[in-house]
Amino acid sequence: MKIALSVLFILVAAAAFGQVPSAISAQAQMLQLPDHPQHADQHALATEQSLLGCGSVTTAHGERPLWEFGSDASAPQSLGDVARALRKEKMTARKADKVFEKQGS
Repeated sequence: MKIALSVLFILVAAAAFGQVPSAISAQAQMLQLPDHPQHADQHALATEQSLLGCGSVTTAHGERPLWEFGSDASAPQSLGDVARALRKEKMTARKADKVFEKQGS
């Protein structure tokens, strides 16, 4: 018991000493922002470089009408129809032949 308390005391003392920063002074310091004099100057842009491995560029213009894409989903089913279908499926599902019930506790 004494060993556990002494180890706990040492850990708490070390944590307390860790709370006091001795390397940071309490003196107020002026905030100095870095200066970038050429930040807003106009200059020539770099040459265009392709991000793809090949050197060819493919471009397309125009729009395709929506009817060309078609629709892969039929009209949405109402929630009531889905619930009725699930209830009917549950009623027609195959039942277990034997049912085991726990007797007493």
